Amino acid sequence: MKNYEFTLVIKAPGGLSSQLEDGLFEAGCDDALLSFRSGIAYLEFDRKAENLESAVISAIRQVEQSELQLKVKRVEPSDLVTSAEIARRLNRSRQSIQQLISGIRGDADFPLPVAGVTSKTILWSWLEVTKWFKDKGKLDNESVHENAVVLKQINESLEMRENELQLKSIKRLINKLQSSNKDFV
Repeated sequence: MKNYEFTLVIKAPGGLSSQLEDGLFEAGCDDALLSFRSGIAYLEFDRKAENLESAVISAIRQVEQSELQLKVKRVEPSDLVTSAEIARRLNRSRQSIQQLISGIRGDADFPLPVAGVTSKTILWSWLEVTKWFKDKGKLDNESVHENAVVLKQINESLEMRENELQLKSIKRLINKLQSSNKDFV
């Protein structure tokens, strides 16, 4: 068994804040710290499990099966990262990451940002960044990439379970995009 640290962002019915701590403890979340930021409740877990997926899924089940009618919205750490966060997570200097991004160092093939190119803050996909570092042989611990895959998949699953219609629309758009690619071949 290994220890995993992660955070669950939860949606709770109003007025339950005083009952949350006791209810979550009774549900089995005795390895989590309940906190609030700007009125948003979140649980910081320190959970032992065989793997990250098992740890997160078991925590989600405990939270949502409690009698408090809670819903897990997201798992953190997030897939969206700034260049500073990339440096922090990989224990590298901000300057070295900026040089990789700009192409001054390396092969000038750092992953493209997923958002913010036209705004002040540029964001990358942590999953894409870890894959790039792994493929370049620059990732000291491959579990960093494996955990990024798990967290992204869990977050996308949490998002999709909220809206079945959105899932159908996404499948429709994927089919259109795939058929348009055939037109250009």
